[in-house]
Amino acid sequence: MSETLFTKDHEYIVVEGDAGLVGITDFAQGQLGDVVFVELPEIGVARKQGEQAAVVESVKAASEVYAPVAGEIVAVNDELADNPALVNEDPHGKGWFFKIKIADAGELSGLLDKAGYDALIASLT
Repeated sequence: MSETLFTKDHEYIVVEGDAGLVGITDFAQGQLGDVVFVELPEIGVARKQGEQAAVVESVKAASEVYAPVAGEIVAVNDELADNPALVNEDPHGKGWFFKIKIADAGELSGLLDKAGYDALIASLT
């Protein structure tokens, strides 16, 4: 069973076992506008929680994507190289950025659940 959690910086992680798929939220992609380029991390690199793991560039701006938890990058979404628009079209599905093997599951408790993230978005709009 998977669980989706969110950061205050608008990343999400879909946790399945000891790993999670990471991307940016629908709110984040809407704020960025049309995504034109994604720089993904290398497989095998370790990231600390909150450390930059990827970069997304849109027609409006470039933005960092941070690791929601510490761990090792175990997969990247190669489809984004040829079709970065997937981030806009399906941010919570085909638009994921990377998969991270979670080093410390305790870090998940500091993330927001859907209700908490929705409240954060409401406070920003």
